[in-house]
Amino acid sequence: MFKYAEGHKDWAASTATEWLGFLVSGGVVGITEAPVLLATVVVIVATFAQILWLKLRGRKIDTMLWISLGLVTVLGGATIYFHSESFIKWKPTVLYWVMGCALLLGQLVFKKNGIKSLMGSQMALPDPVWRIVNFSWVGFFTVMGFLNLWVAFNFSTSTWVNFKLFGGLGLMLVFVLAQAVYLNKHIKLDTTP
Repeated sequence: MFKYAEGHKDWAASTATEWLGFLVSGGVVGITEAPVLLATVVVIVATFAQILWLKLRGRKIDTMLWISLGLVTVLGGATIYFHSESFIKWKPTVLYWVMGCALLLGQLVFKKNGIKSLMGSQMALPDPVWRIVNFSWVGFFTVMGFLNLWVAFNFSTSTWVNFKLFGGLGLMLVFVLAQAVYLNKHIKLDTTP
């Protein structure tokens, strides 16, 4: 939505004013903020739709999806009301840091390794390796949070959107592949017949 609206700014501004005018401060959306406001609405609606779909199918909704819904609704709502993309640009960082903190607190306070809980049934690893993997994810989420802020507030919104879509996904893929190489050295093979 952002890329389409960015390429059609007059349409985006008039559509955003028509649809969102009652939600925004002043009632009028300008051509510079319209693309991000429309994209924000799409993200909020899509997240609500995803939760509704899971509920209707009787599926369990992950805590992180609820957190994401809360963040996108609050920060997205502030973005829409104040005509400022600054709020929605914080959402990935907050989500990364919440995930990192959850893994860190789980390990240090509750003595529960979150990554082992997620992947332990799929592979056997020594506990020290699970700790390294868990802490590496904490580090990754921390760095990604800071990297998101750096791109968000030092480059154009268009560049940030591209980074969020492609850069973040690419860095996650590289990180997961590096972890796979590391884990491959430590996996305990089941030798029972």
